[in-house]
Amino acid sequence: MSSSSTETNDGDQGVVELIVCDASAPVADGGGTPSDEITPLLTQSEKPKINIFSVSYPRRQPREQVIETEISPLANFISWVWNGSRYSGLLCMALSSTIYFSMHMISDVFTVQLIPLFETAFTRCTVTLILSYIWLRRNGQQIFGPTHARKLLISRALMGYLSLFSFIYCIQRLPLAQATVLSFTTPIMASIAARIILHEKLKIADIGGLALSFFGVLFIFRRILTSQAGEASNLNVRGSHHIFAVSVGLFSSITGGISYCLIKSGAKASDQPVVTLFSFGILATPAAGLCIFFFEEVVLPSLYSFLLMLVLGVMAFFAEVFLARGIQLEKTSKVANVQYIEVALTQLCGIGLSSLAPSFGQLVGCVLILVSVSYTVFIGPEKEVNEIA
Repeated sequence: MSSSSTETNDGDQGVVELIVCDASAPVADGGGTPSDEITPLLTQSEKPKINIFSVSYPRRQPREQVIETEISPLANFISWVWNGSRYSGLLCMALSSTIYFSMHMISDVFTVQLIPLFETAFTRCTVTLILSYIWLRRNGQQIFGPTHARKLLISRALMGYLSLFSFIYCIQRLPLAQATVLSFTTPIMASIAARIILHEKLKIADIGGLALSFFGVLFIFRRILTSQAGEASNLNVRGSHHIFAVSVGLFSSITGGISYCLIKSGAKASDQPVVTLFSFGILATPAAGLCIFFFEEVVLPSLYSFLLMLVLGVMAFFAEVFLARGIQLEKTSKVANVQYIEVALTQLCGIGLSSLAPSFGQLVGCVLILVSVSYTVFIGPEKEVNEIA
């Protein structure tokens, strides 16, 4: 009778509670009334249900937090470019060149008062010094880098200083087109320096890509270069000064190429590319201030001009950061070739904004650069990985 009454009562309470609990307990205790057995079963069956929901609830919170951090596509893109694929070195250099192209377009769109070059260099070096210091402090990195890498960082700062200020001298003495063409010999010098200093293999494909890109630059500036060369030939007095300025421009490219190799070595030794920027800023900032004092007159910029200089300085800092990261990750000749995309983007944007028809040299030059860079990005890494495997 007791067993049948137990089944009747249990039918109202639910079968799950009776099955989950230990059925051998009444036997071990020598039996008991049905009400005494049912009461503890009900109280125990409520706790697992509460515990199950209490465990599953905090399990949903981390999922929501992860989704919130993945909402920003810009952060995901930068993280992927920085270290998200084996193309990161090339992508970092492409992003650096794109930022430099954006700086060029901003300078053309927003006209400001004329600021001396050394004063502009001083502003950018100061911004680089401050932002690199903040970057290293926030990440808990050593400001001056590890001890074994400090000689490399000092050498990088010295070579970068010589390259920058010799280029400023060159751009003050030469027409802009000639100075631009000379500056774009830096990727070639960097590849040669990497072959000599870092013992990197310089393959025929790398040489062909660099040559194709540089020929593209020559095609773009061919008309301007020929006209300026004719004017310079008529001025015999400027002949010696012109040759000296060209020599200084080549010296800037050579020291810039050596600086690329030192950036690569210093970034790998310190495991932080921003350290190379901080070391450069420490030397270049006071040097630029001294050059302003000795060689130029200080021009007090307006508020509008000063804000634009700060914006360009911040953009230059991030462009240099991605440049250093690209050199750190990838073969020098490959990332150096990607730099030429800046020229192609500038010309294509100028063609799109201008109502004039593009010249044949501009079109051919842009096509040569884009073909060369595309080959480096999409085919070069694949072949290199296959050969290593």
